Amino acid sequence: MSLRLRLTLLYSTFMGGILFIFGASVFILINVILLNQVDTMLARVVRDITEVTRVNAVGELNIISLPPLDMASNAYVQVWGRDGKLVSTSPSISTLTDPLDSVALRSGTTMYHDSWLGTAHLRVLTVPLHVGSHTIGSLQVGTSLAVVDATRNSLLSTMVIIAVIAVLMAAIGSWVLLGRAFSPLETITDAVDQVNRADDLSRRIPYHGSPESEIGNLVESVNQTLERLESLFTSQQRFLADVSHELRTPLTVIKGNVDLIRRMKTADEESLTSIDQEAGRLTRLVGGLLMLAQAESGKLTLNFAPVELDLLLTEVFTEMQILARNKVNVHLNDIDQVVVKGDRDRLKQVMLNLVSNAIQYTPNGGDVFLSLAKVGEQARIIVRDTGPGIPAEDLPHIFDRFYRAEKSRTRSKASGFGLGLSIAHWIVEHHGGQIKVESKEGKGTTFAIWLALLR
Repeated sequence: MSLRLRLTLLYSTFMGGILFIFGASVFILINVILLNQVDTMLARVVRDITEVTRVNAVGELNIISLPPLDMASNAYVQVWGRDGKLVSTSPSISTLTDPLDSVALRSGTTMYHDSWLGTAHLRVLTVPLHVGSHTIGSLQVGTSLAVVDATRNSLLSTMVIIAVIAVLMAAIGSWVLLGRAFSPLETITDAVDQVNRADDLSRRIPYHGSPESEIGNLVESVNQTLERLESLFTSQQRFLADVSHELRTPLTVIKGNVDLIRRMKTADEESLTSIDQEAGRLTRLVGGLLMLAQAESGKLTLNFAPVELDLLLTEVFTEMQILARNKVNVHLNDIDQVVVKGDRDRLKQVMLNLVSNAIQYTPNGGDVFLSLAKVGEQARIIVRDTGPGIPAEDLPHIFDRFYRAEKSRTRSKASGFGLGLSIAHWIVEHHGGQIKVESKEGKGTTFAIWLALLR
């Protein structure tokens, strides 16, 4: 059973339940009102009769005269003696010798009661007649309930017909409105099926309704999901292509040197050095990929503890001076005493990566500047170089895996794999910080790391 049909049945049942409760309440209320009107009329007739009723010297009832009865009231009167004999009756039922209500007559109490005489449905008021503490007879006044019954039957039939029509209209209206409301869902289903059949993640679901509605939000979420999947799929393809390329280069070099050694029947130092360098490149590549995979799967743990950034930056500065040798001048500018909560080894890895990149891409005789300062409630680490800078079109992508601002895919042996900045970005973000970059071609590059101070 479809959701549309289930909701239609639910709305129709709900409407039927409301109409049933409402109709039953109206029916009971009108029935009570009609019976109250009949009972009031009967009580008035009893009052008029008892006012003219007398008792003779021997205690027998003497009806002076029955009051004139309104023809519209259609009241029937019987006066019964204490011996159970009929004393007087109204002219309209003079031939009737049976009580209007035998049950109430035997009870000897004042009672409003429905009674059936053959096929006639009556409402009867029975009132005992007393003289002092003695009962001398009973008075029964009845009226036909034919009009009341007809009114109730007509009302019941009308309400049933109205309820059936209302439920049918609710069902039809719900079916139509739900069809219109669910039509975008069918569009979503068709679009997703087309994506699955064609393996085309570039497709988007068209929607022309209100973007603020639930359906609009759903369509937007599905389109965002498709966009995200397309981006991930494209990244995966690029990732596989880049990994294949990065693996192919050192493997080709190693295989070439092995073939050369095999032909020469001797292992020369240059070939062995080349093999060792390429094996080292493969080791670094696999290590970087493994670290990124662990980071994205949540298996890379960070050991948080208080870290003195000033001491850590001084340590990095000392090591990088050795790496720079006489090629680049590394300067340690202003440095504050700063303590943050983090993983010391991972933070050092970030700094080493940024400083080594700055040294690598800065021309001979250039400068690399390091600084550490407190800015409000944060620590700011600056790594600035005087290198060629990064083109503006490359800046949004420098933290992507395997991305490097190089137009050619031929890389030098000293160059990396484009994984370092991705790893650095992940580490800083999982320390609750930010890493930002500013660069202009020909004017150098500045990386800034922001971390929260330890409180």
